[in-house]
Amino acid sequence: MKSVRTIYKMGMGPSSSHTMGPAFAAKTFKDTHPEADRFEVILYGSLAKTGKGHGTDRAITDTLAPIPAEIEFNMSDEIAATLPHPNTLDFVGFAGDIEIGRMRFLSVGGGEVRMDGEESRFALPPELYKEESFTEIAELCKARGIRLSDYVFEHEDADFPAFLLDVWRTMIAAIREGLTHTGILPGGLEVERKAQRLYNQRHIDESPQTRENRLVCAYAFAVSEQNADNGVIVTAPTCGSCGVLPAVLKYMQDKNGFSDRDVVRALAVAGLIGDLVATNASVSGAECGCQAEVGTACSMAAAALCELFEMGIDQIEYAAEMSLEHHLGLTCDPVCGLVQIPCIERNAVAAMRAINALSLANFLSGSRKISFDLVVETMYRTGLDLSHLYRETSEGGLAKLYRHPGN
Repeated sequence: MKSVRTIYKMGMGPSSSHTMGPAFAAKTFKDTHPEADRFEVILYGSLAKTGKGHGTDRAITDTLAPIPAEIEFNMSDEIAATLPHPNTLDFVGFAGDIEIGRMRFLSVGGGEVRMDGEESRFALPPELYKEESFTEIAELCKARGIRLSDYVFEHEDADFPAFLLDVWRTMIAAIREGLTHTGILPGGLEVERKAQRLYNQRHIDESPQTRENRLVCAYAFAVSEQNADNGVIVTAPTCGSCGVLPAVLKYMQDKNGFSDRDVVRALAVAGLIGDLVATNASVSGAECGCQAEVGTACSMAAAALCELFEMGIDQIEYAAEMSLEHHLGLTCDPVCGLVQIPCIERNAVAAMRAINALSLANFLSGSRKISFDLVVETMYRTGLDLSHLYRETSEGGLAKLYRHPGN
């Protein structure tokens, strides 16, 4: 299993698989062929069908600039069915009229990119973890009497805590920035920013439960709206699900006085959960639907909260398992290919669900029947069984049925 660093990528939204990944692929191809004076890029599958809304073409052309690039959106379902991944893209380089190079990349989710066929030419992150299941990790930690966060820190490098602190500061900055903005998000749907209104709309007789809901949702909206507006966020595990984890950690830190060091330990555990899902299933909406993105984010957030409150490994597993289990089958149907409807609200709902999972795990972890590893496998198989209409192609669900009043 690769470094937990692969789960947290700091960069501009709105999509880890549709903007971050293709931009990295473009840079890799450009660096490999510095003699090229023209590029052609072909997008397939989900990248073709929602690339405009996600800004895929902009991310690629900006990265390849000043060298001109022609982008083709190949919408063929027949070709898509033969691809190694729903997010596949081809790069072709030319010097004059002569083709000088060609590479196929797979944007597999969370900003991660793989080359098809020639992985030896691609710098892959090293394998740091011998264990590849929660069960194996839990058994090792229990035998040694250590926490999951200790396990992570033992496997990562000496700079890893500082990296996580930088991740946390970037998350906080996204919340702060998102709360200062109002207005309409770009893209044509005329979606209004709501984070500031949620944050400020308090009542004199507001109950503690209502205040918790309002603030957690305000933080989730703030980060997700920043993502939708091409702001700087942290994948957790993706851009489309980036609001869940920072929302719950920010709220609990303010409420209970947890230190940044405590939050760093929580981020280590959350990253481990995301890493396990990415290794054994997928965090790609195009491959497995939104259950792979927001479901995994909810699972990461629940595990992080358990670590903050120093709960046991079995309780952490129950919270993480429950959070993912109750997102099974969640479709990815972004309206107009934008990371706005239903994505922004979905982050807020998942953040509250993670807090609920924390509470249930505190009471019921001894009664659970389903392991985290089993629900991860189930999520992956469920995702593969989903119709392509519901895997980030914007051809089904809300994306098909919603009609903007102006249209």
